[in-house]
Amino acid sequence: MRGRYAPSPTGRLHLGNARTALIAWLAARSRGASFVMRVEDLDPQRSRGELEAEQLADLRWLGLDWDEGPDVGGPHGPYRQSERVEAYAAALEGLEVFPCSCSRREVRELALAPHGREPIYPGTCRAGPRRPDRPLAIRWRTPAGVVTFVDRVQGCRSENVRRDVGEFVLRRADGVWAYQLAVVVDDQAMAIEQVVRGSDLIESTARQRLLQRALGYRETEYAHIPIVTGPDGSKLNKRHGAPDLSTMRLAGVDPRRVVAMLAASAGLIDAGQTHVQPRELVGGFDWGRIPPQSVSLVDVGLWNKEA
Repeated sequence: MRGRYAPSPTGRLHLGNARTALIAWLAARSRGASFVMRVEDLDPQRSRGELEAEQLADLRWLGLDWDEGPDVGGPHGPYRQSERVEAYAAALEGLEVFPCSCSRREVRELALAPHGREPIYPGTCRAGPRRPDRPLAIRWRTPAGVVTFVDRVQGCRSENVRRDVGEFVLRRADGVWAYQLAVVVDDQAMAIEQVVRGSDLIESTARQRLLQRALGYRETEYAHIPIVTGPDGSKLNKRHGAPDLSTMRLAGVDPRRVVAMLAASAGLIDAGQTHVQPRELVGGFDWGRIPPQSVSLVDVGLWNKEA
């Protein structure tokens, strides 16, 4: 099954990113499938070309390769989302949408959503934008009904998107295309059959499955692997102080040691194995060995916070 990894060039890759990339690569290579590298640089304010180059160098340092991508080309390009905006506009024409003038803060206040939880859009502009003088976002008139899918790692999941999320944004008021639409269009265009990503993105899956159906696309298979957390239990990020891949690469760390730690944290090898190359893991890759729970950097020895 054709697979992909799709980093955003908005920061350096950390160990959690590397773990997802490794598993996505193994899932494809273990089935003799093509692997695609796509750069998700939708947001021009945050994306940087030098970070893209750094990320690709880090992934190659780990021992990963890809058959198609922004640096190698391929039959399904372009492989940067910033170069694919015409495809998103064409897809939008096939959906029933409406303009919305509500800011994120207004939606949160109107929906009475507590901090940290995604608000359910209350339908404020469904009949027409309340403030047409403002820049307008584009929302989808989300179909009613329950979406059910079976995830390779997390099992069976169901969600009523219209009830639990509401009519969600496909293009922001600043003109930037939303992640939900862009990845669906790109996965279809690039013939991606299996999406491997972190479990923090599983809430997007029902929305994307609905878009696939509405646009007449094939439905991809999903595998949401457990995220890596810092010592405080929250999703790993730079504030935790863990080394990023570029720092390790430039410091001369043996990438085989990093791959071994990542593979052990995912249950793919014994914890006593200290050095391994990705290609050595292909033959023994098994989804059944990957636990659905998140994993702590400290608990699996990926990072000693005292060091």
